[in-house]
Amino acid sequence: MNVIIDNFPLYVSGFLQTLRICAFAALGSLVLGTVIAGFRVSPVPPLRWVGTAWVTVFRNCPLTVVLFFCAFGLPEIGVNGAYFWFGVTGLILYTSAFVCEAVRSGINSVPAGQAEAARAVGLTFSQSLTSVVLPQALRTVVPPLGSVIIAMIKNSAIVGAFGVGGDLFAVGDTLTSSRGEAVLPVLIGVVLGYLVITIPGGLLLGLLERKVAIAR
Repeated sequence: MNVIIDNFPLYVSGFLQTLRICAFAALGSLVLGTVIAGFRVSPVPPLRWVGTAWVTVFRNCPLTVVLFFCAFGLPEIGVNGAYFWFGVTGLILYTSAFVCEAVRSGINSVPAGQAEAARAVGLTFSQSLTSVVLPQALRTVVPPLGSVIIAMIKNSAIVGAFGVGGDLFAVGDTLTSSRGEAVLPVLIGVVLGYLVITIPGGLLLGLLERKVAIAR
């Protein structure tokens, strides 16, 4: 365990970088996934087709392929930037498909009479979706969304393999490859870093689920 203690500042730096990746990816995937879920239930056929195609492609495509496309394909078509943002973008695109399906299941669980009543008082589809249906749907999808976000946090380790740099994956690679530290204690430190993110996150989501259940 001396490896962890001696390199504790490096682990802290890697933890903060991983937390930064997860925060941006979680926010982006929740927003994008909710928009795509709206497309999936839209009465406009082209939007439904876009939503279905999005989910079909990204849910059935390996994350590594999505990250390869973002890291090496986007620069080929003139989109340049830091690998950090390429990695975050790939994680958002991939995770948004799973967020979409979780949100869509919540939308479908709302009684049809709610949307019909909204339309009866003159609300448009967008207004009824955002003001009536989604607030009720999001209450039912806290558990599946929590699972999606936890999986996204673990997937952030793959993002680290694409040259993002400074995250927990990079810390482990630096200590074992460049400094020749023993692999087992290094990996224990990396695992502890991820557990510090996922366990409190799971507890927070459980608390949110109970709060929402009381409010319903």
